[in-house]
Amino acid sequence: MLFELATGNLAFRIEPTESNDEIEELSSVLNILGLTLQNTTAKSGYIIPYYNYQSVIQNAFILSKDYNIKSFNALAIKNLGYSPGKLNEMIFDDIIAKQSSDAWQSIKEEIQNNEEYHSTVQLVLISGNKKLLPLHFTISKLLNHNEIILTSLTTVLQDSLGDTFNSNYKLTPRLKDSEIIQNVYNYIINNLEEPLPSVKALAKMFGSNEFKLKEGFRHFFNTSIYKLYNEERLKKAHNLIEKTDLSLKEICFMCGFNSYLNFYKAFKKKYRYSPSELNRPSKME
Repeated sequence: MLFELATGNLAFRIEPTESNDEIEELSSVLNILGLTLQNTTAKSGYIIPYYNYQSVIQNAFILSKDYNIKSFNALAIKNLGYSPGKLNEMIFDDIIAKQSSDAWQSIKEEIQNNEEYHSTVQLVLISGNKKLLPLHFTISKLLNHNEIILTSLTTVLQDSLGDTFNSNYKLTPRLKDSEIIQNVYNYIINNLEEPLPSVKALAKMFGSNEFKLKEGFRHFFNTSIYKLYNEERLKKAHNLIEKTDLSLKEICFMCGFNSYLNFYKAFKKKYRYSPSELNRPSKME
C-alpha cells in the first residue's frame, strides 16, 4: 500500500481480514492515512496524474446579490432534506452552521470587494433534519451579473491501470465508518474552543450511532472522543502560550475551558509543569 500511495494511488485501500489482529490494526492505520492524504490533496486542489478525474456536482446553488437562494439542483434538495418551496424562501446564511458562520461572513465581504471573486472553501451546512454536512464549495461571482454560484464537487477516480482494480475494489462498510470517524475528528479539531457535544449528539450530527463512534475512535485513535478532544485542546493551548503574547486566561477560554483552574490542573497533569513556566514571546503581567 505504501508503494501505491507513493505512486499517487491515494484511493488504494487494504481489504479488512479476520486473520491477524496486528495486521488488521496496521491495515486500518494505513487506510486512514490513505484517506487523509486523499482528502488533503483534494482540498488543496492538486491533480494527481495517476488517475483520470471526473468531477460530479453534488450540490449547486445560485444566490442573488443579497444571498437569497434563487435556484438549486435536485441533489441539493435531496442531500439537504428541504422542500423546494422552503429553500426558495431562505437566504444561504440560514443553512450555514455556526462553525462556518465566520468563514461565510468573510467570504461575503470579499465578494462585495472583488468582482472576479473565485475561491474553494469548506463550509458546514445544516440539513432539514438538523444534521451537519461538511462540504467543499467552489464559489464564484458571475461577471457583469450580481448572481453568485456555489457548487460542491465529488471527484470520481478511474484507475489508469484499467478496470480490473475498480471492478474488484468495493467500498466496505468499515471504510464508510472510517470516513464518518474522520469527519467527526475534523469537526473536533476545528471547534476546540467550543464545548464538546455529547457522543449521542455527535452521532446524530454525522449520521452514525454512539457505539460506532466510540468503537471507531478506540480503533483508529486508540483513545476516547473526550480524551482526544482534551489532548488537542491542551496542545493548542501549549502552542498559543509559546508563540503568542495572549494572556493565559484568554488562551484558557480560547481552548474551550470554562475556568482557569480547570485549565491549570489539566495542563499541569499532562505536561508536568504549569502554563506560567513556559517561555513566552513577552512577559505578561
